[in-house]
Amino acid sequence: MSSEANLRELTVVAMSGGVDSSTVAAMLHESGAPIVGLTMQLWNQRRFPELSPGEAPRQRCCSLDDVYDARRVAEHIGIPHYVVNFERRFEETVVRPFVQDYLAGRTPIPCALCNNHVKFDQLLVTARQIGASRIATGHYARIERNAHTGRYSLLRASDLSKDQSYFLFGLTQEQLAHAAFPLGNLSKQAVREMARRARLPVAEKPESQEICFVPSGNYTNFIDAYRRETIERGRADKEDSERSRAGKEDSERSRADKDDSEGKRAEEEDCDESGELVSTSGQVFGRHSGIQNFTVGQRRGLRIAAPRPLYVLQIDADARRVTVGEEKELWRDSLETRDVNWIAWPGLDEPLEATVKIRYRHEPAPARIEPADLATVRVHFHTPQRAITPGQAAVFYRGDEVLGGGWIR
Repeated sequence: MSSEANLRELTVVAMSGGVDSSTVAAMLHESGAPIVGLTMQLWNQRRFPELSPGEAPRQRCCSLDDVYDARRVAEHIGIPHYVVNFERRFEETVVRPFVQDYLAGRTPIPCALCNNHVKFDQLLVTARQIGASRIATGHYARIERNAHTGRYSLLRASDLSKDQSYFLFGLTQEQLAHAAFPLGNLSKQAVREMARRARLPVAEKPESQEICFVPSGNYTNFIDAYRRETIERGRADKEDSERSRAGKEDSERSRADKDDSEGKRAEEEDCDESGELVSTSGQVFGRHSGIQNFTVGQRRGLRIAAPRPLYVLQIDADARRVTVGEEKELWRDSLETRDVNWIAWPGLDEPLEATVKIRYRHEPAPARIEPADLATVRVHFHTPQRAITPGQAAVFYRGDEVLGGGWIR
């Protein structure tokens, strides 16, 4: 898309209320591009008030204060601004999978899911409905079009300390074709200076640190509250269903009552989430209250008296068993990914040498990537890597270019 076309076509700026997206809006407005600011309402922050009683909210994105800040910035620079409600979509594609992953022994990345299924999906649909051709965000990453292949390439930001390409590996060619990352060649310090020069109301606003839908940053308390609410809703639905069957024959009612009593017994059994903490040799150290309290590589909170520090090595959700061991046992030289998304090409037909990043702050490590099927690859590192964690992403790089990525099994 040429720069002249960009100046003519309407652009939606995804305004989170932070300094980065606000600076993007100011930059594009100053360039003369027609823009409109859209802020996503993703989560009802008052939904679980018991999780943060009398506590001032921490710095987390997408709060009501952020919506207010985004509106103030839009008024300051003189652009239209609207709030769009994506709460249902966000819960279905981000919050519910977040809870399910932890209960399955995985450690999820909600920001990546939000990018894939909300910000560059639902928001793009809304942008097109109002006549916009692209979405601009405050992400630190770059997009280029490959003149030889015609495909869009995703690249790491020039400022590697702020690079967010890891969270964007799931974007499709269609999404990349309609996305813009104006901050990709800038440092955070430069962005702050631009915000100050533009006198943006959020120029000194701290960066968000917490998961946007988790009050106080305690994800285990959130999971417990979310599950309690889900169970209560299920019971209410059963009661409504029972009332609607009130006119049926006694025999049908009897069968329904039996099914309900069996369901309640199963529910009570499921409430017991305790399991064993064991060594790799099977020695039982003690018991835990639920696998959602653990992640691979974790050291704190194990409550095990041992002569050397112990770490979580593996989580078996079916057996509710958490295996712990010494730090040297955390290192592995291979992994398998599912739901791989390729950006550089449609798919992988033969083994590939690349560097692989297994978490956001991990330095990409050299590895051989082998295709298993259309959506699965096996990664063999040249040297062992520490704490390869199911649920995190393995993102494949060639220099600064993101080749693709998938979810670690």
